[in-house]
Amino acid sequence: MTALPGLDLRALATHLGTGPLTGELFRGGRSNLTYRVSDGTRTWVLRRPPLGHVLATAHDMAREFRVISALAGTAVPVPGTHRLVEDPSVIGAPFYLMDEMPGAALRERSQCPWLTPDDARVLSQRLVDVLADLHSVDPASVGLADFGRPDGFLTRQVTRWGKQLDASRSRDLPGIDELRDKLAATVPTSTRATIIHGDYRLDNALVTQDPPRISAVLDWEMATLGDPLADLGLLYVYWAGLGSDNDPITGGVTSLPGFLTADELVARYTARTGTDTSGLGWYIAFGYFKLAVIVEGIHFRFASGQTVGAGFDKLGAFTVPLVRQGLAAAHKEL
Repeated sequence: MTALPGLDLRALATHLGTGPLTGELFRGGRSNLTYRVSDGTRTWVLRRPPLGHVLATAHDMAREFRVISALAGTAVPVPGTHRLVEDPSVIGAPFYLMDEMPGAALRERSQCPWLTPDDARVLSQRLVDVLADLHSVDPASVGLADFGRPDGFLTRQVTRWGKQLDASRSRDLPGIDELRDKLAATVPTSTRATIIHGDYRLDNALVTQDPPRISAVLDWEMATLGDPLADLGLLYVYWAGLGSDNDPITGGVTSLPGFLTADELVARYTARTGTDTSGLGWYIAFGYFKLAVIVEGIHFRFASGQTVGAGFDKLGAFTVPLVRQGLAAAHKEL
């Protein structure tokens, strides 16, 4: 059995009652660790929290397992789930197993030589449509009526991510407290509550070719019940990024010919759902703040030698640029 960081294959095989297992770490993820595991006959995908320093409530395996299981059979494409193991003694952390789904997470332009402008347009539209479908699911109808507390959601979000920032703060970050304070002082009133993904973006979906479609939406660790514009604002942030072709946030993928612009994504979502998106600027500013905190958390863990992943050594350089973008969005809106 090959040794893998964060995964004891021998202990896992014993727990599952299988023969020897092989495994590999999926590259490109920036938070929870994801592995492909096989006994030679069956293959699963295993998810567990990152190594070392873990922010409170940010890597809840049971929560992620529950929402994926609940959405099976809806219009939202998700993997089939198999087993949740909350006992950390098995591999050193809670984990769950799910189906491996076809397709790839598009993180870099080099993955997209097959993508025509027409394909890119269709893929953009489908990504928005899946988000609209998610926000149209009645939580009670899929057993998620108690999955979150929509009242006061946005205020708690600003507070929560402020605390996450404080838990990962190890250096001076110009402007980040100004952005947090501005967001806290101008929290909008939510008009509806839905199931929200919490980190919805192109590379948290698996894309297949011929024709391009989304086979599964992944990475549900931040899902809850709350204001759906939080998802849309964050998608806008991931789509627009820092505004360059070699953008580390978008990987340059969404600037390829044919992809809708971020504003066109919003227009399609508005048309599909009838949602008033005129106040989206606050949510965009919050999205930049949230992403800055996530990036800083990854930087903190990497600098402490507590996580693994390609490119983590460079990611910390983008916290302050994200803050600047957030401040620009906040000042424009407010």
